[in-house]
Amino acid sequence: MPMHAHEIEDLLRQTFPNAQITVDGNDGVHMSAMVIDESFRSMNRVQQQRAVYAALKGVMDGPDGALHALALTTRAPD
Repeated sequence: MPMHAHEIEDLLRQTFPNAQITVDGNDGVHMSAMVIDESFRSMNRVQQQRAVYAALKGVMDGPDGALHALALTTRAPD
């Protein structure tokens, strides 16, 4: 079942409550997200993206995952 942008944002907000989060896409399967959070300051880009994927709690896992693709941008605030 496809996911709506607000569902993805809600999942991310549980792990990153103070982040600036923007989720785009309208097909519910191929989406993009930008997550800007202070916790990323001490992480490299791979660590940041792993943290975001972990926050999605398996919705991208396997061929039956609700979300097929997520173009991801992560960074610490300026």
